[in-house]
Amino acid sequence: MHVPDGFFDVPVSAGAGVVAAAGVAVCLRRARRELDDRTAPMAGLVAAFIFAVQMLNFPVAAGTSGHLLGGALAAVLVGPATAVLCVAVVLLVQGFFFADGGLTALGVNISLMAIVTAVVGWTVFRLVSRTAPRSRTAVVVGSFLAALVSVPAAALAFTVLFWLGGTAPIEVSSVAAAMGGVHVLIGLGEGLITALTVSSVLAVRPDLVYGARGLRAPLVLRTADGEIPVDNPAPSPAPKLGIRPVLVGGGLVALLLAGVVSFYASSAPDGLNKVAADKGFNANEKPHDLENGPLAGYGVSGVENERLSGGLAGIAGVGITVLAGGAIFFTVRRRRRDEAAA
Repeated sequence: MHVPDGFFDVPVSAGAGVVAAAGVAVCLRRARRELDDRTAPMAGLVAAFIFAVQMLNFPVAAGTSGHLLGGALAAVLVGPATAVLCVAVVLLVQGFFFADGGLTALGVNISLMAIVTAVVGWTVFRLVSRTAPRSRTAVVVGSFLAALVSVPAAALAFTVLFWLGGTAPIEVSSVAAAMGGVHVLIGLGEGLITALTVSSVLAVRPDLVYGARGLRAPLVLRTADGEIPVDNPAPSPAPKLGIRPVLVGGGLVALLLAGVVSFYASSAPDGLNKVAADKGFNANEKPHDLENGPLAGYGVSGVENERLSGGLAGIAGVGITVLAGGAIFFTVRRRRRDEAAA
């Protein structure tokens, strides 16, 4: 759902930019409470993983594909505020290095793909967590539902923005029906990817899943007068696997996905591009200002072999995302430590 330049008029693009900037600023402040010694290194990995998986378009209907948005996944793994930052970093890297997503539409993309998906996804996840018994199964099911709902929610938000300032005179109900229908299907794929990823991390280091913290129920002393909660239950056993193997393993998976598996992704247009083509407003798309960049189009300029070019570009993208995200997350983490020390 990377919105290109030209789909929205200046007032909506500028307004979305203000919303995106304000949302990121708020999340930078709130992320200080989420980025601890476990979350900070995980956040960089999550951003890189989202970048890699977004290269893997999967077919959802005849002539249409979809890809991960990642807001709900990141919210469950590292917290909602940090999730917005993760996806925002990915979108910045894609926009400036790979010419994916318009620069004037950057505010729209951050608002839709980072803020809406993370907020909606986390809200759904928390609703499931509070109503279902606290267990790993509930976390996985909540992750699936959070991701499933977050995608059509972003599509609905796109429709509202198009109604406010779309550059094509198209009936908004027609856009809403088309966007909603295809993005429900994409949401199913997003839900499966999110549930699989969360369950994989839960299997090796459940304490690294932000949404799973506190799963262990407090000890209860049963007496003749009823149940009495014990304030200080015995500590959970130390995890058998350190955080470094998890980070290295996750990084290798991201590199493999971006550098090798991405070559086999669906070449069909994604949901937004297909709707734009069917409804005719793709004619308003403007060329990307950085379309001649060395990594534009997810290929390395000057490398003739298509598979090698795409693989190198994917690996470069993972590296850039890790460096950019890591710098931001550890800076926020350091400020938290400085404030605590003061």
